[in-house]
Amino acid sequence: LISIYLSSVKCYEVSEGNSHDLYEIEGKVFPQESLIPNPNWIIDTIVMTKGGYHMGFLREDGSFAIHNVPSGSYVVEVISPNYTYEPVRVEINSKGKLRARKVNYIQTSQVVPVPYPLKLKPLGPTRYFYTREQWRATDFLFNPMVLMMVLPLLLIMVLPRMMNDPETRKEMEQLNNLTKYDMPEMSEVITSFFGGADKQKPKSLKSAKKSKQSSS
Repeated sequence: LISIYLSSVKCYEVSEGNSHDLYEIEGKVFPQESLIPNPNWIIDTIVMTKGGYHMGFLREDGSFAIHNVPSGSYVVEVISPNYTYEPVRVEINSKGKLRARKVNYIQTSQVVPVPYPLKLKPLGPTRYFYTREQWRATDFLFNPMVLMMVLPLLLIMVLPRMMNDPETRKEMEQLNNLTKYDMPEMSEVITSFFGGADKQKPKSLKSAKKSKQSSS
């Protein structure tokens, strides 16, 4: 009974797998144009989708075909140790119609069509190492510590010369006159306040004496 059950399950899986239509993704990979071509670039290059779930190998002319691909959306990548290729998204509908467009992970709604069968050209040689940044004089000049030391010195040297110029001196005087307001100082306000209170007392006494003399 167990063997009959297992055989029936296998037959069901085979029939279910055959019910889904499978398609092919075709295209051609071009090498980097150089004076000394790499003869092993075809052997070292692989085309794959879904992280290697579907793979295709290059022929002598650089063409490839990825077989047994069901309908859906796939990102076709070219894996090469020497060159870097731009990935392409291929969409297969339920009717088997294929459409290719550029991959855009930032603006997913933007569709830039790509001709099919695919023609994949390298962006450039693969860079495994980056050149070390060289020292530049601008890096030293734009250092915040250097700017804090240099700017005050420049102001000390430039401001006296600007003040010696009569035109700039007139402009500075005009600005000072505009900023001045007719407001008394705090010391004058305080002295006038307390001094005025003391002066009002003798005046009141004198007025009281005059009123007494007039009544007598």
